[in-house]
Amino acid sequence: MRWGRMYHKTILDNGMRIISEEIEHVRSISIGIWVECGSRYEDEQTNGSAHFIEHMLFKGTERRTAFDIASTIDSVGGVMNAFTSKELTAFYIKIPDYHLALAIDLLADIFNHSKFDEDEITKEKSVVLQEISMLEDSPDDYIHDFFEANFWKHNHLGMQVLGTRERVEGFSRDSLLKFFRSRYRGRNVVLTAAGHLKHEMLVELVEKVFGDMGEDTEKVTFILPTAVSTSITVLEKDLEQVHMMIGTLAPSSVSENRHASFLMNAVLGGSMSSRLFQEIREKRGLAYAIHSYLTPYIDTGMLAVYVGTGKGEVREVLGLIFDELMRMAKQPLTAKELHGAKELIKGNFLLSMESTDNRMTRLAKNEICYGRHVPPEDVVTKIDAVAHEHIQELAQEMFNPSTISIAAIGPVSEKDLTLHILNG
Repeated sequence: MRWGRMYHKTILDNGMRIISEEIEHVRSISIGIWVECGSRYEDEQTNGSAHFIEHMLFKGTERRTAFDIASTIDSVGGVMNAFTSKELTAFYIKIPDYHLALAIDLLADIFNHSKFDEDEITKEKSVVLQEISMLEDSPDDYIHDFFEANFWKHNHLGMQVLGTRERVEGFSRDSLLKFFRSRYRGRNVVLTAAGHLKHEMLVELVEKVFGDMGEDTEKVTFILPTAVSTSITVLEKDLEQVHMMIGTLAPSSVSENRHASFLMNAVLGGSMSSRLFQEIREKRGLAYAIHSYLTPYIDTGMLAVYVGTGKGEVREVLGLIFDELMRMAKQPLTAKELHGAKELIKGNFLLSMESTDNRMTRLAKNEICYGRHVPPEDVVTKIDAVAHEHIQELAQEMFNPSTISIAAIGPVSEKDLTLHILNG
């Protein structure tokens, strides 16, 4: 497969980056506008602004109503959506290739000409408050935010993407526009596209509608976050299950250890054949849902285990999880485990390359994280090069009992989570 040979990059005078990958054998194009802005760029006064602005860009422009925005994409069989994370906000469209100009025009319209109408802001406050309530009413979802708020305590990474009720209720048109104009400009913006297109035509269309967007006006320097050592946090609620998170610091998205961490996570709890899933669910029947996952950021990262279990099983499940963490640090992976993890990661990665959505996303993340194109074959080579001693050394660094944090929601107390293994 001719990977990477159809990659192109252009930088406009205002600093906006346009990156594309031409894929001749498909009839779709996936296009995304990626802004280096999320809850990590906020403070206590502005927390939730990026997410709220994401909503507002769909609520009407000088040329289109909210219904017009939705119907424009529906009428051509396309898909349009957006998301906000701690480090990024993205707006993306997937359309048939012959509607490229329409998609660019629509993205530019919502991005450059949204009205931020006062009445719409008032209505959207109610929507976001309902979104916050829905999250808090779903303990298997809320536990992740609850855990990170304590894991990254005293750092902007601990702020919730949705913001707080108090902050959302206090948003004004002026405060939202001030935040928007400070970040959603120039070098903070990357437009990526993958599919049946020509880069020259893409640049011509984009420059015509984004060329006068202006340069960015605010530079942000992050304070390197550190996790709270051995934090145990509990939200007692009358639930049928106890929802728990156990987490530790992990490699960043640019760390040389990131490929080893992918493989470690796959073996630990990243698949149905993983150690945690097999030991706790399949062998002992102590939980329906258990998995581990990585959350890498530009300068740090987190590996966490989630499990939902009964109140009477909390101590046993927690002990088994710690046993597996310590085993990862004390014993090397078997040759079979390492080979299986490599095939799993490579297989998932290669299958994702068949989607224009995933390739468009990958273009953006490579640019934002590394400032360059990373050929897929380089990723495969890096994964193949990881040896079992690399994973064991990383596990020894990460799974130190004195740096592991726990959070739980449900019919449980802090005493239930305070085990001797936390002290080594």
